[in-house]
Amino acid sequence: MTGTTWLSRKVSKLLPAVSSWQKEAEAQGAPAQPAANPSLKSSQTARSISMRLKATLRQEDEALSPRLLRRALQELQAIIDPRVSEIEGGRRAMQVAAWHAAASPPQRRDLWLLMSEMFVADALKARDAQARLAAAVGTPDEAVAEVHYRRATVSPRRRLLQRFSVYPEGVQFLVDVRAQMLPFLKSDKRLMALDVEMEYMFSTWFDVGFLDLQRISWDSPASLIEKLIQYEAVHDIKSWADVKNRLDSDRRCYGFFHPRLPGVPLIFVEVALVDEMAEDIMPLLDELAAASDLDKATTAIFYSISNTQPGLRGVSFGDSLIKRVVDTLKGEFPRLRTFATLSPIPGYRSWLGKHAAVLIEALADKDRTALGQAVGPGPLTPGSFLAAAENPLALPEKSPVRQMLLQGAAHYLGKGVADDRPLDPVARFHLGNGARVERLNWGADPSPKGLKQSFGLMVNYLYDLKRLDKHRAMLAQGKVPVSSRIQDLYI
Repeated sequence: MTGTTWLSRKVSKLLPAVSSWQKEAEAQGAPAQPAANPSLKSSQTARSISMRLKATLRQEDEALSPRLLRRALQELQAIIDPRVSEIEGGRRAMQVAAWHAAASPPQRRDLWLLMSEMFVADALKARDAQARLAAAVGTPDEAVAEVHYRRATVSPRRRLLQRFSVYPEGVQFLVDVRAQMLPFLKSDKRLMALDVEMEYMFSTWFDVGFLDLQRISWDSPASLIEKLIQYEAVHDIKSWADVKNRLDSDRRCYGFFHPRLPGVPLIFVEVALVDEMAEDIMPLLDELAAASDLDKATTAIFYSISNTQPGLRGVSFGDSLIKRVVDTLKGEFPRLRTFATLSPIPGYRSWLGKHAAVLIEALADKDRTALGQAVGPGPLTPGSFLAAAENPLALPEKSPVRQMLLQGAAHYLGKGVADDRPLDPVARFHLGNGARVERLNWGADPSPKGLKQSFGLMVNYLYDLKRLDKHRAMLAQGKVPVSSRIQDLYI
C-alpha cells in the first residue's frame, strides 16, 4: 500500500467525524462558510478561551460551542500526548488538519485561539528556572541553569506544531494556516503568540541552508511554469507567450525550493541579460522583441521578485537569493559587470499625497513660481499640483510638474526612513540587501498599475558587489545610500 493510498483511506474514515463537527456547529447557529472577516468582535470585548471552556452556552458571536471547544482542545492535547509516538501524534495532527480544511473561517479562528492560548509554557516553572539562572550567574552551575531555563520556557505549542510537520503535507498546512491567520492579527492580539511561534519555527525550517536554488526554464514542468503565472506579483503574466518571453535565451529565472514543498518556489526572481542598465520595463515585457545578444550582455537586470507563500512573512531569504543568483550568473557569464534592478515604487503616490505641501514649501521662490504657472490659474496648492500630475505621461520633458514628481520620488526613496527602515517596501528589501538608489526612470511603467502606484516612475537599485556591507552599515545609521544623480534631485 502506498503512502498516498494509506493517507487517503485515513482521511476518508475521518470525514464523517469532520462532517459531524461541522453539522453540529451549524445546528447551533454558526454560519456554514462565511467569508473571512478580520473585523469580527475584538479580543478586548470577546470572552477568553478559558472562560468559554468553562461555560455552558455559546454566545451569539462565537463559532464553536463550549462543548465543541472542549472537544477540539482534547483533540489537540491528544496530538502531544507523551504516551504516543511521534508518528501517531502526526497522524492525529493530520486528522485535525482535515477538520480545519472543512471548517468555516470563524471556526478555524477558534482552533487557532486554542493553540495560541492553551499551549503555553508553565509560568511558575519558567519563573523558578529564571530565578535559579540569576542565582547561578558567575558560578560553575550557570550553564546547567541556563539549559533548565531554556527548557522551561519552551511552550507545548512548539511541540504541537512539530507534530503537524511529521507528514509532508503538514508543513504546507502550517504555512497556509499562518497565511489565513495574518489578516486577523490586528483585530485579535490573542493570536500573536501562535503567530510568533510559527514565525520562529519557519525561520528554522526554511533556513537558506535547507533551500535549493533551481533555474526555472521553458523546459521545466508545466505545473511549475503555471506557478510562475499564479504567483507573479510585480508584472502580471498575461499569457503563455508572455511567460515564454520571460524564459527566453536572454533571460534567467531562479527560485528557492524546500524539500518539504516540492515543486513550489518559495521566492523567484526574473532576470534580463542586456548591454546597459534598463530604464523602461516595456521592452523587457515585449513578447515580440528579439532576444538580446548574450555575447554583448554586460548587465543583469532583476526586474521582478515574487514571494509565493504569505505564511512565510518575516522569514527572510531574499538576500541570499540575490547573492546566489549573482554568483550563478557570474559563473555562466563572466562578462557581466553590472547587477541592478528595474523596480516599482509602490508607496510613492500615497506618500506624495501626504507630503506635497512640505515639498512645495521647501522649493526656492523661483521654482515655486514656475510650478504655479505650470499648474494653471489660481493659487498653487498641494491639490492643484496633484491634479496637474494626474496625466504624467503627457507632461513635457522640461515641465516643472514633471520635475517636481522626480524630486518628490528622490526624497521618498532617499530620505523616507522610519526607525532606520525605508518607507517603501521594495526599497526596504533591496537597500536592506546592500543596494543603493541609483537612478529614477520617467514613464518606465505606463501600465495602469504603474501610474496608480508611482505616476509611471520606476527606479534602478544598483548592487555594487564591493560596497554591499558599506551600504548596509549606512542604512543601519538611518542614511540611505544614493547616487549623485539622486542627490541632485533633492530640494
